[in-house]
Amino acid sequence: MIKQFIKWFHIIRPGTLSAAAAPVFVGSIVAAQEHAFELSTVVVVFIAAIAIQIASNLINDYYDYKKGSDKENRLGPRRAISEGTVTPKAMKLAIGVDVIIALLAGFYLAALGGLPIIIIGLLALFFAWLYTATPYSLSYLGIADLFVLLFFGPIASAGTTYLLTDTFSETSIWLGLINGTISMAILTVNNLRDIDNDRKAGKKSLIVRFGKRFGEYEYLLLYLLAIPFLWMAESSFVLSYLIVLVGFFLFLKLRKTTGKQYNKMLIFTGLSNLLFVIFLLLDVILFG
Repeated sequence: MIKQFIKWFHIIRPGTLSAAAAPVFVGSIVAAQEHAFELSTVVVVFIAAIAIQIASNLINDYYDYKKGSDKENRLGPRRAISEGTVTPKAMKLAIGVDVIIALLAGFYLAALGGLPIIIIGLLALFFAWLYTATPYSLSYLGIADLFVLLFFGPIASAGTTYLLTDTFSETSIWLGLINGTISMAILTVNNLRDIDNDRKAGKKSLIVRFGKRFGEYEYLLLYLLAIPFLWMAESSFVLSYLIVLVGFFLFLKLRKTTGKQYNKMLIFTGLSNLLFVIFLLLDVILFG
């Protein structure tokens, strides 16, 4: 039982889950500033967001295997099906169970938030599937970055705030964009690592299209965008600007990164999303 738990814990790629969690935390912090915080609602939003992220990871594993994208010389963590850790049938079952969890959480949230939340939830599940599953998959067309920016950024943060306050908060949107750009930075590191395999598999990521140097400076730009986003949020943020400094040091590290070292950069970049949440929370406590 414990071995099965550990196996599936690795399969769901826990290092990626910060991308789903961070904007939920940000949206909750904004709502708390308006004295509208309900723990039970936040917990269900968190479950829904994590479940959708896991669904995206499992679907990606399944369809990359079917398309032959997981090569023997893969630098990233090996995928479960290609390694023989689980069968395609078991993976499809896991996807089904995870989607059911997401839908159950979604029904509860839809009852609270109505049509806007229904639309957000259905679109999130649809794009989790579209990311890899079709001949026109977002990851293969090289346009996944835009959807990562939106769904792991302002849509998640503003949706969370809406559920707690019944209003769409402009502050939550601008702050969520920072979560979104950091999630794009995670994708950038992933694509830098996999550029050779992606090129062979026909994945036309921005890195495949424009090269590694472009990807490295894109990474830096994504953190620098926090400056205008924080300014547009029009609040007394001070410590939150430190995320730009964190991004600059990660950029310097990225330029020296090769091979499997990119996997550590993925973890560091993902953790920076949670670090931004901590900076924001300290700002609210100390200067809000």
